[in-house]
Amino acid sequence: MAEPGRKEYGVDPEEFGSARVDAAALLDAGLGDVDWSVPPPGAVRFGIDVPSGTLAAMALGNPADPGVVLVPGATGSKEDFSLMMPDLAEAGYYALTYDLAGQYQSAGAGPENLVPPRRHYDYQLFVDDFLAALESTTTPAHVVAYSFAGIIAQMAYVQRPQLFRSITLLGCPPEPGQSFRGVSRIGRFSTWVNGRAGAALLIWGIRSGRVAHVPPGRQRFVNYRFRFTRRASVRDIYTLMQNVPDLRAALADAPLPKFVAVGEHDLWPLRLHRLFAQAIGARLGVYRGGHSPCETSPHEFSRDLLVLYAKDRDT
Repeated sequence: MAEPGRKEYGVDPEEFGSARVDAAALLDAGLGDVDWSVPPPGAVRFGIDVPSGTLAAMALGNPADPGVVLVPGATGSKEDFSLMMPDLAEAGYYALTYDLAGQYQSAGAGPENLVPPRRHYDYQLFVDDFLAALESTTTPAHVVAYSFAGIIAQMAYVQRPQLFRSITLLGCPPEPGQSFRGVSRIGRFSTWVNGRAGAALLIWGIRSGRVAHVPPGRQRFVNYRFRFTRRASVRDIYTLMQNVPDLRAALADAPLPKFVAVGEHDLWPLRLHRLFAQAIGARLGVYRGGHSPCETSPHEFSRDLLVLYAKDRDT
């Protein structure tokens, strides 16, 4: 098994992020337009049975190795981590990711499947699904949670801290309460639109490229996913993100490695992410690009995760 610190782009940087040119940065610079519909070589697709139904999952690596559970955000999917999974597996980790309930190939999972059934996707639905997915790996596991999923991971940690080896919050809403208020472009509308209108605005922004400008291949895959994603799940998630719980104190007391990763042109201002990282006692990594370092800086992001995980192994 490769030691992360021995890999060419696994040496410990002075600061996390894309501040220096190394092998990881060169790989990221040469990514080009990726075909996101193609899984990483050797990846296995399967379903995970959770309270809300069956979640479409993808994994790479040896299931007996320490787990890294990568959770996509709203309107995203497991494929968002495709470029990171080989780096993690090569370094001796079992990389597992899945589509959130109601999203892409997990569109059949929803509140109607709960016992008893519920009418809406709510926070506890996503938390219970996440915990079930986490327990399908060797625990405690490292967790990487992207955007909306960062809220879910925080709530899950508070409920079941023993399942976590570390927590990384990628592009996570940095403020509690009405989280959209600080978002550029749509933030000014978010305080007065309801979930249905907010979801429509969000989907329009993503499909039109107004929220983030991405290469044509990426945009085709993003638009393709919307053929399957349930609008009700996006609507309910938008509503949930208007009332984000404040868990900063609980995270600040958490005795485990914490990492806040963000693009330099994220949806939320970098200043807010810095304040959030300081409040919870986390290291901060800033990467080139926008809201999705897992797509635009996957090797640099993986490099820094491996450094974080190597330190955990040494303790």
